[in-house]
Amino acid sequence: MGDPTGLHRVLEPPGVLPQAATRLDTDPELRHDEVRVRVERLNLDAASARQLHDKHGGDGDGVRREVLEIVRTRGKMHNPVTGSGGMLVGTVEEVADGSPLGLRVGDRIATLVSLTLTPLVLTDDLARWDGLSEQVPAEGYAVLFGRSIAARLPEDLSPELALSVMDVCGAPALVERHVRSHVELGVSTGSTGEVGVVVIGGAGKSGSLCLAAARRAGASRVVAVVPHDAEAALLREGGVGAGLADGVVVCDARDPVALRDAVGAAGGPADVTVVCVDVPGCEGGAILATAAGGTVVFFSMATSFSAAALGAEGLAADVTMLVGNGYVPGHADLALEIVRSTPAVRALFERRL
Repeated sequence: MGDPTGLHRVLEPPGVLPQAATRLDTDPELRHDEVRVRVERLNLDAASARQLHDKHGGDGDGVRREVLEIVRTRGKMHNPVTGSGGMLVGTVEEVADGSPLGLRVGDRIATLVSLTLTPLVLTDDLARWDGLSEQVPAEGYAVLFGRSIAARLPEDLSPELALSVMDVCGAPALVERHVRSHVELGVSTGSTGEVGVVVIGGAGKSGSLCLAAARRAGASRVVAVVPHDAEAALLREGGVGAGLADGVVVCDARDPVALRDAVGAAGGPADVTVVCVDVPGCEGGAILATAAGGTVVFFSMATSFSAAALGAEGLAADVTMLVGNGYVPGHADLALEIVRSTPAVRALFERRL
């Protein structure tokens, strides 16, 4: 018997949940509610991939060796610097009788829980990976718990595209929920119901999905913030992501005053600000770019939540700040539907692949 949270897999330190553990048990023998998955591909989260790339100066061999060492010593892919990991695609090879996940042997799935809490063994030394991309061809196995989440891969999308979308599927679902709440609140209080949304990192994976989700939820104006002209060109007329945003702002989001002024010039401050970048230091700018009574959603593992909380206090900013936890009921289906129905989003994803 095992605990549905995976507590029985924790080796060090005792008493913590698998995500907080420094080392997990990777025994392939399943407990009563577990599932073992034959790994085909990992997807490193953006913050972890950037940190490893920068640490090794773009040396793919160095990145590959470090990922192998992390997995070997920790029993999971849990970057000790960023605290993040990613997710994986694989094929179900054994299902214990007590598993509540509804999976069958032979199902090709994407795990919708972080690699930071998933027992993982790699058996191929990542020989087919150049160490430079977020997606990692791999062989090995992983174990899912009774409270894990997984989704069968859709047949109409390539596994690479589906994995890329599911890696960030929590972001658009939560954004849609909170933008709609702002719209409905405005209507109920007799105002115009107009809601402005700013997405910092709007040309990225989660950012492009959030732009589309905000529009679906009724936002009256959607503005994308990007760090340089090359990304701005992707979202402007003639670019692959054209039409996703009403305005595109080129600004270093780590400069809070510059970001506040740029968003203001684009029609801000925003009712909802979404942070989807993989670099630290964007907390203050996101707060300043948000109107009183507004909401800031942090979907970046590079976020310092103490900096956000104390920064808002120091600015006397009356904003609600949310941590995007990656799970909203129906989040995978929503993200996949956005990709299917929004050519500009799909084009941005395929360009990254």
